[in-house]
Amino acid sequence: MKDRIYFYPIWVRSWHAINALMFLVLIFTGFSIQYATTSVSWIRFDRAVVVHDIAGLILTFNYLIFLFGNILSDNGRFYRFTLKGGLNRLIQQFHFYTMGIFKGAPYPFPINKYRKFNPLQKLTYLLSMYLGIPLMIITGLTLYFPAVFNLIGLTSLVISDLIHILLGYFLSIFMVIHVYFCTIGHTVTSNFKSMLNGWHELH
Repeated sequence: MKDRIYFYPIWVRSWHAINALMFLVLIFTGFSIQYATTSVSWIRFDRAVVVHDIAGLILTFNYLIFLFGNILSDNGRFYRFTLKGGLNRLIQQFHFYTMGIFKGAPYPFPINKYRKFNPLQKLTYLLSMYLGIPLMIITGLTLYFPAVFNLIGLTSLVISDLIHILLGYFLSIFMVIHVYFCTIGHTVTSNFKSMLNGWHELH
């Protein structure tokens, strides 16, 4: 039997599956809304708005599962980034991804039961999940409940709308990169299998 670690309990896998599905729906409907014209639209504008809103609300509640799950379980420890020596670790990992991996160099930060993510992954996931997604949710809520925000003095939603759109682009790019790096595992498909059975196969 290959060496492996049970990294993904059922709640993590369930959250991840819902998050991925809703994100794909949000990307599809978001682009349809953004680039809809009188002659071209992936799906009808009003329907795209409704589906986008529903997917956004599901993503919001699903994020709470991620947040409280990490607070109440040991999974949260994998997202802690230590500043001391952090830059050097990031440089090491970047060098591995850009050069070392093509030369068969050993992984500078191999996965073990105490470390699920390498430094670049940890920083990227930390920024995405604890900054990017919350901002996406907040700006999305300002667009979903504009009257409430008008009552507290936020008469213009232009800035919020701009932030929401920019975050949509950045997080879409992150998702593409995330999928690509998932192919760098024990095998091309092993990391994807991990999200089905919970076990991560070690190199």
